[in-house]
Amino acid sequence: MRTEWERGRMSLPRLLVRGRGWIGLAWMVAAGLLLPQAGRVAKVLDVSARIPGSESAAVERLLAGPLASSYARYGVLVAGGIPSPDTPAGAATLHRIVMTLWDAPQVSGVFSYLDHPDSLFVAPRGRGTFVFVGFAPDSGAPDRLLLPLRQVTEALADTLRAEHPAVTLRWTGETALNVDLRRASSVDVASAERRALPLTLLVLLVAFGALTAALLPVLAGALAIAVTLGAAAIVASAWPLSILLQSVVVMLGLGLGIDYALLMVSRFREALAAGSPPEPAAEEAVRHAGHTILLSAAAVALGFTVLLTVPLNEMRAIAVGGLLVVIVSALMATTLLPGVLAVLGHRVDWGRLGRRTRPPSGSEMWRRWGRWVTARPWAALVLGVLPLVVLAAQAPRLRTGLPQGDWLPSSMESVRALADLRAMGRRGVVQSLRVVVRLPASRPEPRAAEWNALARYAGTLRVDPRLERVRSVFTVAEAQGLDWADLVTLPEGLRPAFMRGLVSADGGMALLELVPRDGITPTQAVALARELRVSAAAQIGVPGVRVLVGGLPAFNSDYQDAVAGRFWEIVLWIVAGTLLALFLGFRSVLVPLKAVALNLLTVAATFGAVVLVFQEGHGARLFHVTEPLGAVFSSLPVIVFSIVFGLSMDYEVFLMARVREIRFAGACNRDAIVEALGTTAHVITSAAGIMLVVFAAFTLGDFLITKVLGFALAVAVLLDATVVRMLIGPALLQLADRWNWWPGSIARRADRRAA
Repeated sequence: MRTEWERGRMSLPRLLVRGRGWIGLAWMVAAGLLLPQAGRVAKVLDVSARIPGSESAAVERLLAGPLASSYARYGVLVAGGIPSPDTPAGAATLHRIVMTLWDAPQVSGVFSYLDHPDSLFVAPRGRGTFVFVGFAPDSGAPDRLLLPLRQVTEALADTLRAEHPAVTLRWTGETALNVDLRRASSVDVASAERRALPLTLLVLLVAFGALTAALLPVLAGALAIAVTLGAAAIVASAWPLSILLQSVVVMLGLGLGIDYALLMVSRFREALAAGSPPEPAAEEAVRHAGHTILLSAAAVALGFTVLLTVPLNEMRAIAVGGLLVVIVSALMATTLLPGVLAVLGHRVDWGRLGRRTRPPSGSEMWRRWGRWVTARPWAALVLGVLPLVVLAAQAPRLRTGLPQGDWLPSSMESVRALADLRAMGRRGVVQSLRVVVRLPASRPEPRAAEWNALARYAGTLRVDPRLERVRSVFTVAEAQGLDWADLVTLPEGLRPAFMRGLVSADGGMALLELVPRDGITPTQAVALARELRVSAAAQIGVPGVRVLVGGLPAFNSDYQDAVAGRFWEIVLWIVAGTLLALFLGFRSVLVPLKAVALNLLTVAATFGAVVLVFQEGHGARLFHVTEPLGAVFSSLPVIVFSIVFGLSMDYEVFLMARVREIRFAGACNRDAIVEALGTTAHVITSAAGIMLVVFAAFTLGDFLITKVLGFALAVAVLLDATVVRMLIGPALLQLADRWNWWPGSIARRADRRAA
């Protein structure tokens, strides 16, 4: 007789199927509320990464506060195809550009060769110049700020072409790059969807042999994505989230959303083929597939939950997007889809492609494969482990940091402006470092000795071979023919305008802006930022002085530090949580340990593949990467581990749940493995094929991080669904025999029944 617990478990599938009308109504209401929000998700997501509490963020606050710089937030307008600004014609053209910018309400400051005839603004190679443009504090979000400015400069460029036919006015800098990345990311995601959906449908048609059965998972995945994006838009309105959320939601929604629905439809068709009426068949599908889906979803969600601990809005966006899409996909497959299947009944096989659909009872070919593996478990184990170990051996060589070369999408205006700067030999202006020096607050007026020490330090920076320019109150005063010692002691109301943003109102804070030389790589700029943070205060030599370093290189340094220190902590939490979830799901010690060990091996092999292809460039041209990257983004190992570890659990859960079910019914260990392979192999193969198609679609996009992420996920799924689940996993199950289920009673009960 069934226990009360088992009867309670039986009642939930019946409740879900018989209450399908109310459940469908609830989903309609949720969709009606959330789908309109999905259309605005790209507008509320943040392109720029944020690191709360970091040193670079502190510098930004000081520039917007005590230092009151007109250039706290700024862009670079690159003017190409015009005469050099040190010629009369070039100066006249530059004057027109500057005066036009000053008329724009979004502009708080314009700094060019006209303000300071520095050779920095004169291109040593070719024509053109550039202008620093400060953005007004109240100019709004980057999109609303840059769009009208681009309209102004495009109209101006049309006018200037009458005199200078080759003129170009292009915006770059952090703000412009962020705006362009936001737009290009949305286009990239849409393109990946268009590439993936037809191929996904084709895989499902091959798997099911029927149009209706193939369409159901696709529709479920598409609806899961739309609902998730709507929910994410609401969350992002109150909690800043990165644009990476969009890519993750679409990628996993197409993968997991379709996979979960695929499993439910497969179990339903299997029950129909066994003679069950539609409603009992739907209940049977919920009873078996529902448990598997929820256990798999819990394993995937765990990785995203742990990602929430990383203090970066990019990681938080991936975590929130991943959690939402996993929860929505799992709930849709276990609540909405069973009711739809019960209504469809045998019409689920409508639109057959041939005389017969694929037999739901499984594949004899895979049963033969299972018998071969279980008869030669040691040979199968060696055959499967060897290629994984070879790949995993490359993983320790993985380097994190900023990739080499030009990896930003070349179609973006801001990237073309960077190319213009490089042609001028002035690309370093977008890598500027901002050094804020706080003098000791022992007196209201800083002592002359303190300012003299700071002036000497600024002088040492000016001769640093890594720097092109150092802008400070000392250099500006020198260019104006003034004595800086007199300027810093003047009351705020009497100070010249050029001192704004360089010295605070109380005279206790100064800003040094450092422009790296053109040949300095981003990695070298990060190293310079780290060096300044360590040595600047000591070199100034004033007791109590405090130095804060900001700017893009300093931000990159903070980003790397925020991610790198948490990798092993995240690994530990995910592994521990997965062990617990699988122990509760299977009531076994060995099954969770085996699953975690194989997942770790799969992740290591995935990292090894990334090293070979992207870091070292073997075959990278297949993914439109023209040169070895030398390193991968600091966030990538954390993201890949968190997602791959959960995804790899999918097929482990699919296979083990069926082995447990058959073993519980009284079969011996070997027969359970063979039958489980026969009945789940086509589901696992189809699910893996769908994920491969989806992830491969993202490798063809323009964004390097999504390209590498898509490749890593595709490799992990391929290895896990083939070598691990079809070779290593069954071999280990056969070798462990009844110890697979220790300390539970399943094996003992099965052995007694078999006897």
